[in-house]
Amino acid sequence: MSDYALGIDLGGTNLRVAAFRADGEMLDKISVLTNIAAGRDALIESIVRGIHQIEAARAGEDLLGIGIGVPGFILLEKGIITKSPNLPGLENFPIRDTLQDRLGSPVILENDANAAALGEKWQGAGRGVDDLVLLTLGTGIGGGIISGGKILHGYLGMAGELGHLTIEPDPTRGARCGCGNTGCLEAHASATAIHRMAREAGLGELTSHQVYDAAMAGSVPARAIFERMGQALGLGLALLINTFNFPLYLLSGGVLAAWDLYAPAMLEECRRRSLTFRQTDTQIDKATLGEEAGLYGAARLAL
Repeated sequence: MSDYALGIDLGGTNLRVAAFRADGEMLDKISVLTNIAAGRDALIESIVRGIHQIEAARAGEDLLGIGIGVPGFILLEKGIITKSPNLPGLENFPIRDTLQDRLGSPVILENDANAAALGEKWQGAGRGVDDLVLLTLGTGIGGGIISGGKILHGYLGMAGELGHLTIEPDPTRGARCGCGNTGCLEAHASATAIHRMAREAGLGELTSHQVYDAAMAGSVPARAIFERMGQALGLGLALLINTFNFPLYLLSGGVLAAWDLYAPAMLEECRRRSLTFRQTDTQIDKATLGEEAGLYGAARLAL
């Protein structure tokens, strides 16, 4: 018989399940709506059905375990999500133990950005690198830290909240963040930040993609927004480089498409603020697994 593990990416809109061999080969993948509005029980049923669908396609093979990446704060030892704006119905609910009881297989719960970082280390841009940082640039900014080949969790499992590094300490200049602070990296370099800066620049209520299109069409204010974003990212990355002295720092997420617009300012800011970056071969690069990184990482945990 062949062995495989399941990686699950449980988001606010979609539930994705994929089966992987130990060598990293993806065997199957499905995606279904999470249907959060239907309530917690319906969401659990969606997860169970998705897993059973993959199991049915791999009849006769051994399921080694299930890894689940979820957005939010997790108490790893208890297998509980304590805070998740995208999955409020699962907060303080024993999701890990509930799924283990329903499925009869071991389940590992992990923060989605941590899972993505592990996925990039296993089969992505971080292959062969045991120490790296991943920043996920989307509606917010997530982070995952891999140290010695393993996820760095902290004492409760909440390490890696890199989007909430303070990059602007002056509350009169720092933008308000969803966490309640001002001046967070997330508030200055995410898709939400791009939307806010476009409004403040008089461009209207544009999405980050529309601001990107405007910048590519030659809009000076739109291009300036990405330069400001790059400066914020460079400041945050310089803090991380100076703290960890890791060889590799990866960026992923939907805002990655605008790399050519913000990377020059980002790298210039890094060089200005980090002696380590200036004098070593420290790399800042694009992640390569895209939205599948979390699936790879979650399965790797189960393997």
